[in-house]
Amino acid sequence: MAPAVLIENLKKRYGTVEAVKDVSLQIEPGEIFGLLGPNGAGKTTTLRCLCTLSTPDAGRLEVSGISVLDQPRQVRQKLGYVAQEAAPDKVLTGRELLQLQTALYHLPRDYAKARLNQIIELLGLSEWADRRSGTYSGGIRKRLDLASGLLHQPDLLVLDEPTVGLDIESRSAIWQFLRQLKADGTTVLLTSHYLEEVDALADRVAIIDQGRVIAAGTPSDLKDKVGGDRITLRLREFTAPEEAEQAKTMLQALPFVQDIIINEVQGNSLNLVVDTQSDALLTIQQQLKESGLPLFGVSQSRPSLDDVYLAATGITLLDADIAAAASRDPKKEKKQAMKGS
Repeated sequence: MAPAVLIENLKKRYGTVEAVKDVSLQIEPGEIFGLLGPNGAGKTTTLRCLCTLSTPDAGRLEVSGISVLDQPRQVRQKLGYVAQEAAPDKVLTGRELLQLQTALYHLPRDYAKARLNQIIELLGLSEWADRRSGTYSGGIRKRLDLASGLLHQPDLLVLDEPTVGLDIESRSAIWQFLRQLKADGTTVLLTSHYLEEVDALADRVAIIDQGRVIAAGTPSDLKDKVGGDRITLRLREFTAPEEAEQAKTMLQALPFVQDIIINEVQGNSLNLVVDTQSDALLTIQQQLKESGLPLFGVSQSRPSLDDVYLAATGITLLDADIAAAASRDPKKEKKQAMKGS
């Protein structure tokens, strides 16, 4: 059986910006696959190339064995795409928008009517289907977006940030629906900023940074590769680089410390990987006290997907997003620099 999605050495440039430098992925039929990464990492560009909305500069892309570049029309019949920002006509009702979508897909009239009613029921839209979409909440609009992408019963559903900006109840409803889609055999490819969302939903995940895949595997495998517990400590609210380096040199000599990264974006905090069975926290506190170093705050936890990203890049996903936003806004960049000084 051909992979649901095959991407090999994808590259895409916009002017002087390399949005995607080299992305390779293989997604198997019937799994939920998550793309995780900060803003500007290349996630949306990858999806747009896969969904025939943007032409790559190089690379091989297939959906169920069909070439995206050579047979785009056949590929569109195989997939449904739900963009992060949808802009439905606010005057039309949800039902009218879905009827328009069935026409765009050239669905036979009798089938389209039955399928439209089925998808409205499936997504719990019966109460809102005949109301103007401009009156919908964010959660109901997202359900309508999903309905539009599923009307033609695609083998692959592609979602760009499916729950961004939604409340907890709406996000939970979307999660439950995606799990049901998987149980029914639909392959789901989604991007997300929410670590817990990818961790909870995805069978496998790829982390993208600066247009490249830096890690891929099941969430459990990726976290296991990081190894040990995570300890994050701050000597001061904003620690001087020299003091952070002094603490790093002292702590990395401890036998239970596997790795230490100084996180400059978070005020030169120290992120440690330590043996799970060790009494690390107490020993570290004693060592800092004996060395005359302060301790502003400390926490210990099991590895997360953010730790996977941190180990690969030296910063957290949140910090990467902040840095990306600052690079696009000189005022934010100045404010961030003042905060870290």
